[in-house]
Amino acid sequence: MVSLEKHENGLDELTYGKVTMEENNSDVVEKTVFQMNLYEEPKYTGYGYRHQQTFLLFICLTIAYSMRTCMGVALVAMVNSHHDKHNDTINGNGTTSNLEANNQMEMGNVGILNGILYNEPYPTFQWDKKTQDYMLAAFTWGYMILQIPAGQLAHRFGTRYLLTGALVINGVVSFCTPWVAYYGSWIFVVVLRMIQGLSQSCFVPSIHTAFGKWAPLEERGRLTAFALGGQPLGIVLGLPITGYIAASSLGWPGIFRFYGLLSLSFGAILWFLGADSPAQHIRISVSERRYIEEALGQTGTKGKEHLKVPWKNLLQCKALYAIVIAHIGQCWGQLTLYTEVPAFMDKVMKVNIKANGLLTALPFFVMWVTNFFFSWFSDMLICKKWLTVTNTRKLANTIGTVLPAFGLIALAYVKKEIVVVETILVLTCALKIASHVGCYVNHLDLAPNFAGTLMSISNFVANACSSLAPVIAGCILVEDVTSEFLWRKVFFIAAGFYLVSDLVYVIIGSGELQMWNNPQEATRYREKCEQKPMLQN
Repeated sequence: MVSLEKHENGLDELTYGKVTMEENNSDVVEKTVFQMNLYEEPKYTGYGYRHQQTFLLFICLTIAYSMRTCMGVALVAMVNSHHDKHNDTINGNGTTSNLEANNQMEMGNVGILNGILYNEPYPTFQWDKKTQDYMLAAFTWGYMILQIPAGQLAHRFGTRYLLTGALVINGVVSFCTPWVAYYGSWIFVVVLRMIQGLSQSCFVPSIHTAFGKWAPLEERGRLTAFALGGQPLGIVLGLPITGYIAASSLGWPGIFRFYGLLSLSFGAILWFLGADSPAQHIRISVSERRYIEEALGQTGTKGKEHLKVPWKNLLQCKALYAIVIAHIGQCWGQLTLYTEVPAFMDKVMKVNIKANGLLTALPFFVMWVTNFFFSWFSDMLICKKWLTVTNTRKLANTIGTVLPAFGLIALAYVKKEIVVVETILVLTCALKIASHVGCYVNHLDLAPNFAGTLMSISNFVANACSSLAPVIAGCILVEDVTSEFLWRKVFFIAAGFYLVSDLVYVIIGSGELQMWNNPQEATRYREKCEQKPMLQN
């Protein structure tokens, strides 16, 4: 029963009541009533199962991004760097002529533990740079193919099944990679990396789908930003962990086995602790469930309904196109920061940032730390009604794009000293993370019921367009990779994408709940939000 009652104090109060038994219109045997005064703080506050679900999603993303970064470091240990360049004669299959057997050990001269790569000495491979690039790029190929279908799978089958399946697939593939590399060829490694990319393509859409059921507006910035913080933290942790394992007695095979066991173990944990919605969580309290469902306008649902995706309304939504364009700018700038800036420091400044663990990890660590500030700040602006949801998202996105754009421009002109350049990189990454509570979380504002579908669309288009960033940079730098003038063009293009995409987002972006999210519930929820001040934080 849902009713809107008028009280003597003049305040409207939304009341949920359930009468389980009533006899002869007299004695009420049992009656449960949950009330939320729209002018007061919600009755349910503090730590709850919505935070537990957020932590599970955070661990998922941390593991995923650690597994992404491990291949680049693992290749350093896997590839024999001592052979002469003139011996790297490329065959038709892209490997060197010395790799017909794909290893450098005679199986007859080693024990069984060596043969299954559980004991030293571990084999190394003569994979040339082109072959290694194929292995690194294969993940992205798989990642892009299933982006849009992944959003539909998450919407139809729920996040618990999809994320658990993805973790299991990642674990099995990672665990088998050493054997495939040794007994097969580099082509099979490429195939495995594509499978990992295919499975990981469901992570971000699934996370948005989950928050469409779990994240109240008043906590949306903090919950989503905390989970998305797994991206930079995964990189920060992945680099030293991978290097430490490669240098230990476990060797490079231990890298893949570690991540394989980690992914499989957490997949089991997620299966038992995860839930697609509050209505499907067996341990959640009734008060917390009501708090979440009322805040999202999902009262009266059982949590298992699968609404039909309103493709026509979705594709006519201007706010979605604003998100897509902003997402493109973010991905283009991110690829420039992550892939081209290290090359700039190597070729122009003569500093190999990839060889220095601190220089590599520091910007990502600072990014993870500032993520907490921006998530808290955005929620505070919304809860205290200092800014509307729309203006809060636009402000956060502007901080995460305009200031990093100036950082890239400054990078092209400052003194070529490592301290100065690293400071700019740290500040740029620290501010860039603000976009997590800008365009990245905006899908949930528009349509929480279809947030995974919206994210899969924007993520696919953004990654497809931004994948051209390294290609264009390569075309510009083909004449002279050490030219500061040519590098300025690369940075100007990235800054241009940042600024133009944010301008479009500020003009046509929106944080308003769309009618097509759930016509009946959305209408009631929007009217309530327009008439009543936001719940105080």
